[in-house]
Amino acid sequence: MTTVRGVCDYLKSIAPLILAEDWDNVGLLLGDDAGQIKRALTCLTLTREVAEEAVQVGAGLIVTHHPVLFKPIKKITVENAEGRMLLTLLRHGIAVYSPHTAWDNSSSGINQQLAELFELQDIKPLRQHATADHVKLVTFVPESHLDHVRQALWNTGAGVIGNYHNCSFNLRGTGTFFGGPGTDPAVGKAGRLEQVEEVRLEVVCAAKFLDRALTALRQAHPYEEPAVDVFSVKALKEGAGSGRMGTLPRPTTLKDLNKLVADRLRQTQIQFVGDADQQITNLGIACGAAAEFLRDAHRAGCQALLTGEARFHSCLEAKELSLGMILPGHYATERFAMETLADRLRQQFPELKVTASTHERDPVQYLASATDQHLPA
Repeated sequence: MTTVRGVCDYLKSIAPLILAEDWDNVGLLLGDDAGQIKRALTCLTLTREVAEEAVQVGAGLIVTHHPVLFKPIKKITVENAEGRMLLTLLRHGIAVYSPHTAWDNSSSGINQQLAELFELQDIKPLRQHATADHVKLVTFVPESHLDHVRQALWNTGAGVIGNYHNCSFNLRGTGTFFGGPGTDPAVGKAGRLEQVEEVRLEVVCAAKFLDRALTALRQAHPYEEPAVDVFSVKALKEGAGSGRMGTLPRPTTLKDLNKLVADRLRQTQIQFVGDADQQITNLGIACGAAAEFLRDAHRAGCQALLTGEARFHSCLEAKELSLGMILPGHYATERFAMETLADRLRQQFPELKVTASTHERDPVQYLASATDQHLPA
């Protein structure tokens, strides 16, 4: 039977957590990764309605794009909506995983899918990720606990090399120690020299994950004082980065590009900033609420940026830059990719029933009017 861990490992392979933005909260956020599941649900945002749907259909895992527990909290109670929802999920044994910006930025993720939807050519990241600082963690663990310690490290995002995950090196040997007064060795006894068959475990880890990896290692390791070495290494993430940009198949006006976006994202109304007659050759893309990529798009030579939504002052900034901005809605630029993710999970796990939430709806609605003034004529 499929386990939560098996699905999580696959999600990490197509959207490595190292690609997530530093401020994000990604990975398995709730539940037991050893749990066995028969059904999974994908959604853009984990709301009360989605949680109730998961309970009704018997889902054991929800893959939500937007993370729950995004900010630190001090208590989970029935006093607020999020607490009530999380307690419901816990009572029914439903795990929650969020790929969020790792899925935005991956080579097959949301921004890449949008770029391909609009047939962009010479697609590349809009904001190239800099050289990533990495470390190599080395520890020594009894073979009986090797799998437990190694999995704990992998769960933090360690063990990723390019598009490969769950990477490690293991070498068997003999360790020695002499436990002093007051020690309580997990193997052998204090006050005498012990020799223990151990495995040298090596795992690479992004520097930004180091603290949580060390915490997980110490919690999973059976020794009171596990030996841990940390070596600094460098790893280049070629082609990795945030957002996407590319050249349209043919130059078009902002007006016609608006209509194309509305058609392909199935939106009857969209907002935009800029001169409707402006010629667009190069388009920047950043799904969701990503107007912070305006300057990146401008520097890269784009004439327009497609994102979901933007604040008023970001719209003014786009106007000052003479950069067109197309705003079809946050939901429209991301929800479709959670449907394609459900398709991928079904293909990867034929025995697992996976569906995109049917209860989820765009919270933003439009008032119908006799005269449509949202798109230029």
